[in-house]
Formats: sequence, structure tokens, C-alpha cells
Amino acid sequence: MRIGMMIGEGAGESPTLDEIIQRAQRIEAAGLSSGWMANIFAYDAINVLGLVGRETKRIELGTAVVPTYPRHPYAIAQQALTTQVASHGRFTLGIGLSHQVVIEKMLGMSYARRVSHMKEYLAVIKPLLRGEPVKYRGEEYRVNLELKPPGATPVPIIMAALGPKMLELCGREAAGTLTWMAGHKALKEHVVPRITTAARDAGNAAPRVIAGMPIAIANDTIKAREVAAKVFAIYRDLPAYRTMLDRGGAAEPVDVALVGDPATVKGELKRLEDIGVTDLCAFVFHAEPGAFERTVDFLGSF
Repeated sequence: MRIGMMIGEGAGESPTLDEIIQRAQRIEAAGLSSGWMANIFAYDAINVLGLVGRETKRIELGTAVVPTYPRHPYAIAQQALTTQVASHGRFTLGIGLSHQVVIEKMLGMSYARRVSHMKEYLAVIKPLLRGEPVKYRGEEYRVNLELKPPGATPVPIIMAALGPKMLELCGREAAGTLTWMAGHKALKEHVVPRITTAARDAGNAAPRVIAGMPIAIANDTIKAREVAAKVFAIYRDLPAYRTMLDRGGAAEPVDVALVGDPATVKGELKRLEDIGVTDLCAFVFHAEPGAFERTVDFLGSF
């Protein structure tokens, strides 16, 4: 299992641009495979990862994830190809639908045609990310163009996919999925079998299953879990994550967090690997003094 980590905004934390770059350099030096960045309400994730790509040498860099509705697929494709050049071919584009409260209540856009929207989005963006011209006419997009940034190489695309239809679409059309608030049971019984079957039926390679997990190596597990319960509480009330928690039999977000001593957390990671999780996207939280650095070092040695 490849080990990666979130390096940007989330769970009440909003590091500066310099801090994000420093964090990426830190995890690269520690031996991690990838650094991921959410696109929420601070920096633009694709742009920042282009800068990070100029300041790192080895790690994969990916968005986890960029919402599709606010940006035309041409716009995101152009950004992604530019960041691919800046990072010398180490960029992976993660896209997702976001949430109804964001798209409708905050942005004033319709969230009604989610699966058909994503189908059309992929039909437009995938050829552009391969450096190919696209000619497409659908209900939402009518596109006839191509992108040719000098030095660009194809950009892999992954999707945030939690529901059955989205997982099946992801298996057919993307390189993999990146989950959040999905624990061991939800991954084993829902995510892995659905996306794997869809990919196999479409004749595709085995998909990446990138499991986003809150994680901390902590001396005081009880207090660390109390911290996790507070910083990740917001995800309990977002419908997509609430459904995923329920699928896994988790009452609260803290129930999917990996917290404890190195042996305990290593055992949980091995259980995830055994069910088909290909990558970890760790959200390392500040469970106690020293926990962040201790956890990064642990992940680098896994």
C-alpha cells in the first residue's frame, strides 16, 4: 500500500502557502509516496500543487478533490496540464461533486443532475487531459477544442465516489477513487467490490482505492480520540459522509479514525491493505504535542 498524506486545508486548519510547501518537503524527506490537497475555501489546490511541484522532486501530488460544478472542464484541464508540467509529470487530478450545501446554498447552482453531470464532465475533460482534441455535444456541455501546453504529459484522473452509481462510473471512467469517512467495513463491503467490479467489466486496469483517514500516533489514546471527535465532527452532518459512516456502522467520524500506538495503527493499515485499499491518504491531526511529527515519521517507515 502506498502511503500519502493531506498537506493543506481541512478540519479547522488552514496552513499558509509556505507551510504547505514545507510540509510537502517534510513528507517527501520522510519517505511518503504522495501529498494531497483539498480545494475548499482557502487556496486553489491545483495552483498550489504546481508551486509545490517546483519545490519537491519525487512525491506524487494530487487534489483531493476539486469540485466540478464551479469550473468548466476546459478550465480545470488547462490548470491540471500546467501543474503537470510544473511538477514534471507527478500530478494526479482528483475531482468530485462537492456537497449540496456548497453547490446550491453557497454558489447558487443546481445539484440535481449529479451522475449525468459527472458523465458529461468526464467526456470532456478526459481527452483534454490526454492532450487530445474533444468534440462533444451533450445537455450540459458543448465543446470543440484542444489544449497543447508545451511539455505537458497526460494527467491521471481520480474521482471522489461514495454512492453506488458514482463508484460504478468511477470504475468505468477513472483511474480510481479517493474516499473520506469510509472505515474498514464500508471499504470492504461497499467501495472496493463496486469499483473493482465496474473496472473489470469495462476491461480496465485494477483501480486505485485511496482511503482518506484521520490518523495519529498518540501516547494518550483517549485524549487523542477526544481531539478527533471535535475536529472531525463537521463531517457527521454532511449527507454523503453520514451515509458512508452508516454503511460502516460508525456512529461518529472519530469511529473511523486510526489512533493509537505504532503497532495498533500498523495493524489497522494492514487490514485495509488486505481488503484491496491501494493507497492511504492520511489526514494527520494534532492529537497531542509531538503527535504530528511522530505520525509523519511512522508513515514514512510503514
